[in-house]
Amino acid sequence: MHELSICQSLMAQVESIALEHRAQSVTSVVVAMGPLSGVEAQLLKNAYPIASAGTVAENAELIVKTLPIRVKCNQCGSESDATPNKLICKQCGDWRTTLVSGDELMLMSVELEKSKDPKSVH
Repeated sequence: MHELSICQSLMAQVESIALEHRAQSVTSVVVAMGPLSGVEAQLLKNAYPIASAGTVAENAELIVKTLPIRVKCNQCGSESDATPNKLICKQCGDWRTTLVSGDELMLMSVELEKSKDPKSVH
C-alpha cells in the first residue's frame, strides 16, 4: 500500500513545518488531490493514523479535498473540466488535449497549535 509511504512523507513535511513555527502540535492537515493522482483517498485516510502515530500530528484531523480534472485543448485553446476516462475538450470535442490539473497531490495547509508558555517550546 503506497498510501502509507505517502503519509510518511506527508508527516515529514508536517513535522518540518511544525518545527519551523515552533508548534506544540498540529490540529489539522489539509491535502488536495486529483482523481488521476494514483492515490486512493480512503486508503490515505486509513494509513494516516499509522503514519502520524508518535508525531506532532498524532491527533490531527486529515482533510482530503478533491481537485477537478481540467484539460486544455490543443486545437481550440479552450480549458474545460473532464472526466478520468474522457479527457476531451468540452468546447470543440477534440481529443488532443493537455492535462492541466487532476493528477496532483498537494499539502495545502497545516493548522498548528502553539504552546501558551513560550518557555516550554524548545
